[in-house]
Amino acid sequence: MTRSARPVPQRPGPGQESVWDYPRPPRLEPEPARVEVVLGGVVVASTTAALRVLETSHPPTYYLPVADFLPGSLRPADGSSFCEWKGRAAYLDVLGGDAVAPRAAWTYPDPTPAFAALRDHVALYPAAMDRCTVDGEVVRPQPGGFYGGWITSRVVGPFKGEPGTNGW
Repeated sequence: MTRSARPVPQRPGPGQESVWDYPRPPRLEPEPARVEVVLGGVVVASTTAALRVLETSHPPTYYLPVADFLPGSLRPADGSSFCEWKGRAAYLDVLGGDAVAPRAAWTYPDPTPAFAALRDHVALYPAAMDRCTVDGEVVRPQPGGFYGGWITSRVVGPFKGEPGTNGW
């Protein structure tokens, strides 16, 4: 069995956070920055009331209030998954303009007590959108396709999901 090399955290600069300083179990915190999501050339969500989930080695995952999505831009999709910290997730398709991003978002209809604030919030895979921004900065998606982290200049890694990180 091959083990991944031990990660060497990058040193954060002024105004930056290291994902290696994030806790496990994860922490939930409010994000007052303007967060926007564009799909099919349409702003499908815009809010200053997002929540961030911060977990060791992961860039933040942003959860936006359902009320701040364009009406009709979310529809239930098949399947679910389970998070040991947050509970059972339900998946959603995201619709914007003529585009449909299947199973590109998820929500926790009945989150665990520690993550109760996630009720009526939605997270999205930024790679499946035209663009996601935080205070106008375009987000880079967390590598690997499985994770929903949003990478901005505010966070440094290395990040879970990059090649060679399976054993972290």
